[in-house]
Amino acid sequence: MKQTVNSNRRLTLASRPVGAPTAANFALKEAAIPEIGDGQVLLRTVFLSLDPYMRGRMSDAKSYAEPVAIGEPMVGGTVSRVHASNHPDYQVGYWVLGYTGWQDYGVSDGEGLIKLDPALAPPSHALGVLGMPGFTAYMGLLDIGKPQAGETIVVAAATGAVGSVVAQIGKLKGCHVVAVAGGEEKCRYALDTLGVDACLDHKADDFAVQLARACPNGIDVYYENVGGKVLDAVLPLLNTGARIPVCGLISQYNATGLPDGPDRLGQLMGAILIKRLTVKGFIIFDDYAHRYNEFARDMGQWLSEGKIKYREQIVEGLESAPQAFIGLLQGQNFGKLVIRVGDDELA
Repeated sequence: MKQTVNSNRRLTLASRPVGAPTAANFALKEAAIPEIGDGQVLLRTVFLSLDPYMRGRMSDAKSYAEPVAIGEPMVGGTVSRVHASNHPDYQVGYWVLGYTGWQDYGVSDGEGLIKLDPALAPPSHALGVLGMPGFTAYMGLLDIGKPQAGETIVVAAATGAVGSVVAQIGKLKGCHVVAVAGGEEKCRYALDTLGVDACLDHKADDFAVQLARACPNGIDVYYENVGGKVLDAVLPLLNTGARIPVCGLISQYNATGLPDGPDRLGQLMGAILIKRLTVKGFIIFDDYAHRYNEFARDMGQWLSEGKIKYREQIVEGLESAPQAFIGLLQGQNFGKLVIRVGDDELA
């Protein structure tokens, strides 16, 4: 079923997952296209961003944001065309970045919308390197990680939307960058395209040994996207005064209990004390929205100069979003995962 001007397809949360999400947790429904009032715009979704944080919104556990209600569309960043407008600042046809979620049409009063110029960059890039993932990489590494030339940075999930940008900014800052990814193809991409100094497959039986070999001077910055066995291997190698920006813990998002093995909390807390580590979590727009223009300026310049490479994986069709999202949590994506919901122009 393709996007039309006659109805609004909505991918809703049908039930809360226990462990890994399944297709049964989602339901595709049709509804009337919403009407707009004074000062509002009707947005037609063209691109939908899929990101790991969405797994947390499927749960009703206490978090930094409200969970998605059962029966409501999943949340998500969107790039849309203005389909109808009663707002003086938004004309029909404008490209905008918004947050209308997993559906064909959404309504906005203009708050939080960002106008996009497709002549400057493909509009979908606003969901990745020029949007939330790129901003997350930039602030987490530069403000919390504070890399200095000659230091060693280890980046988990290094070919993903956030990690790939972290790795490249690390190289721009003159650091020795060790990437961690899943599989030979992703590691080859990290080496040949992202320009890292080493890339290690976290699936290798001797991953911890390889990591120690790749970091002969220890680790000064560990950009955390994963947790689990990667963190276990990193912890003994951290230098005194090392910094750990905590962006995500994707290895734990589907967990229903504590991980197997010994309790590692004592080891972690001991390392924080003895090595005077800085470990800081952050929520990008809650903590850094006031610095978005700084990011946009630098990232725009780096992209125009060819200093930052960017890879998108575009999956066709709103109905494909659940399976693509399930695969994302399993590490099956390669680059920034985006769903094409509709055509650029709708007849």
